[in-house]
Amino acid sequence: MESSPAPAATREVSLAHRLFRWNIMLLVGAVTLVSLLWGINQYLEVRAQYEERVLTMAESVAVMATVQDALQTEDPAEILAPGAETLRVASGYEYIMIADADGIRQSHPDPEAIGGRPELDPTPVLAGQTWTGVEHGHAGLTMRARVPITNDAEEVIGFVSVGVLASEVRLASIQELPLILGAAALAVGIGAVGARMLARRLRADTHGLEPREITALLDGREALLHAIGEGVIGLDRDGRVVLANTPARELLRLPPDHLGRTPAQLGLSAEAQVVLTGPEPGEDLLLSVDGLILVCNRRPVRVREDDGGVVVTLRDRTELTRLSDQLDGARTVTDGLRAQRHEFANRLHTVAGMLELGGVDQAQEYLSELSLATSGADAEIAARIEDMTVAALVLAKSVQAAERGVQFSLSELSQLPSDQPQDLRDDLLLVIGNLIDNAMDAAGADARADARVELMVRRHGGVADGLVEVRVIDSGPGLAPEIAEEVFSIGRSTKDPSGRRGLGLALVHQACMRRGGSVTVEHEDETTFCAYLPVRAEVISA
Repeated sequence: MESSPAPAATREVSLAHRLFRWNIMLLVGAVTLVSLLWGINQYLEVRAQYEERVLTMAESVAVMATVQDALQTEDPAEILAPGAETLRVASGYEYIMIADADGIRQSHPDPEAIGGRPELDPTPVLAGQTWTGVEHGHAGLTMRARVPITNDAEEVIGFVSVGVLASEVRLASIQELPLILGAAALAVGIGAVGARMLARRLRADTHGLEPREITALLDGREALLHAIGEGVIGLDRDGRVVLANTPARELLRLPPDHLGRTPAQLGLSAEAQVVLTGPEPGEDLLLSVDGLILVCNRRPVRVREDDGGVVVTLRDRTELTRLSDQLDGARTVTDGLRAQRHEFANRLHTVAGMLELGGVDQAQEYLSELSLATSGADAEIAARIEDMTVAALVLAKSVQAAERGVQFSLSELSQLPSDQPQDLRDDLLLVIGNLIDNAMDAAGADARADARVELMVRRHGGVADGLVEVRVIDSGPGLAPEIAEEVFSIGRSTKDPSGRRGLGLALVHQACMRRGGSVTVEHEDETTFCAYLPVRAEVISA
């Protein structure tokens, strides 16, 4: 058996063709309706004109003295019949009929009808009423007018009826039909050209994509944007937000009605406005938003060589930076312990050499001095900073300062109990580590012999309402005024003006602000950084 051929796939009609068909259908319907209304209006106008004509003729006959005088004779038909017929033929009306006060015809196009009564009731017109309308008569459907005839005493002595065929009225109105059809055809033709141009324009604007393809692309774009872990925000050439996925809205704290508004209208900071609206590409731009550190990449978009706006990707680097900073602190402690190990190894070798040379008393004296110096420094830090984690960091920083030739000292006013909450301890490690590193960099910048750094850590109040003050003083050259105003901004560095660094002080600022505290800098004689961290964080926006 031969297999039946597979049914041919139904060819999908393109959007442009569908729009063209619908536009033509709507246009034809609209033009037809307008043409119909035009024709009806034309018929009504022609009918009104003919009504006016028959009424005028009837009124003219009714006021003729010959007609009035003839109706008052014994045989009106002898005078009225030939006169009325002559007037009818000359004027082209279908009929002109004159009747006396009794309703008897005295003239009529059909001589046999003279002397008879009209088929319609003449009582209203004999009562003095004028009437116009369409009625059936001996000649068919006619448009007629009946006007009473009065004498000098205003008495009705008869009436006149003038009429034309209704078909003549229709024929007169049909004469305008070619104009109506021509105008309709012209409107449809112009509309068809416009519909075709509109369809082509739409196809060009949609790049030849059909609705299902556009829907698929839109669904795919939405799925892709919201599946990406990074924030993605797009702005058009005028700087208005045209798209933003969920991570971008959360990172930038955008309101629900963000689309179509500029970053300034959305209330974003000046720093965020610069990052989002810059016309040039930007790689790894740092942005601070409500305590978060965002890494942004800005790329301009070109659409067929035209400016299409920019697309900015956002990555939350806050936790990574905090963990990296904590790792740096742990590395500092490790390096400090390693340095101490090498130092102790060197001192042990020194003692061993003294013993081999027989200098037992000298070795004993050297060990005593070494023990007092080492235990004194460690004991001072341990006594003033009871929290072992913070004390270990301070001790490591002191060793690191000694290696760099910077005198490190702990203020006598320092006092930190051991009962610190874990979140405060983490923030203290971040603040102390960054401030000391910054101070050592500044103090050691000129390679002076008297370079020094002083640290003061003190808690005021209890655990419930306490406040930890961290003060770091260095003997460096100080800060330039333009840097001092923006030293806590992301990307601003006292060591690298290019902006590739500058996270340390920004992290300190965010940690203090996040807890409801503050950090300030004074740069008169010496540079002093003062940080205040509440024991119980208020967790407010940076």
